[in-house]
Amino acid sequence: MTIYPRSIQSLFEKNLRPNKVLMLIGPRRVGKTSFIRNYLKAFNPEEILNLNGEDVLDAALIQERSVANYSRLLEGKKLLVIDEAQHIPNIGMILKLIVDTIEDIRVIASGSSAFDLHQQAGEPLVGRMNTLNLFPLGQLEFAKVEDFKTTLENREERLIFGGYPELSQYSEWKDKESYLYQLMNDYLLKDILKVDGVKNSQKLYSLLRLIAFQIGREVSLEELGRQLGMSKNTVERYLDMLSKVFVVYRIGGFNKNLRKEIVKNNRWYFYDNGVRNALIQNFNKLELRADVGELW
Repeated sequence: MTIYPRSIQSLFEKNLRPNKVLMLIGPRRVGKTSFIRNYLKAFNPEEILNLNGEDVLDAALIQERSVANYSRLLEGKKLLVIDEAQHIPNIGMILKLIVDTIEDIRVIASGSSAFDLHQQAGEPLVGRMNTLNLFPLGQLEFAKVEDFKTTLENREERLIFGGYPELSQYSEWKDKESYLYQLMNDYLLKDILKVDGVKNSQKLYSLLRLIAFQIGREVSLEELGRQLGMSKNTVERYLDMLSKVFVVYRIGGFNKNLRKEIVKNNRWYFYDNGVRNALIQNFNKLELRADVGELW
């Protein structure tokens, strides 16, 4: 698989400071773990403690919130790395005690849900945390490893399949489609349904599809609610959740009169074209599509 230099590299290095937590957040499968591993190559492995929040044994190592435990665990270490940190209960309080008591320790914590990670880590780490987002690959990152001719050759596939890094290992069109369907069903939608308060998965899926067909157009929450048989408030809450698990994002209305701008409808976009096209089950080539403008 091609390793692409990520555009956040310099910001990442700048924000990784002693006695601070650097939070790296983004959708699943965008390369957070690979990015961190590549960065860690510059360090002495003996000075790093790597933990995975999904590993119960790793998580248990830091559950005892005491200075003695963390001093023993991090003796001789300069860097603590916790992948999928949102799975560790009370992670905010744990990291607060570590950065407050272990001299010169640097901490990297990664997660796939802004909702989970900020909810658990937010308040205890006020003033002790910097946050960076990592998204699917963009053209600025592709341009670092290819010339303009190659970019033009890959343009159609990127408009259709998006920029998830693992797509580079698939050469066949159908394999790329299968990867994105699996990504959507096994990772993105499951992350959404884990969020407390989402009770109707079919309504959520239908909402996403409606947004997918309205890319670039103003979206009325009242109209979406009528189509789905939900209240405006429920639609708004679901869209907020979808943005916190990095599926869609909002662009607010613009008006020179700021009072009018507040009440203008928003436009919603997907972080990745491939996810959007998987939702509407359309991976046709550009010559057969009526939504080329939306894809751009």
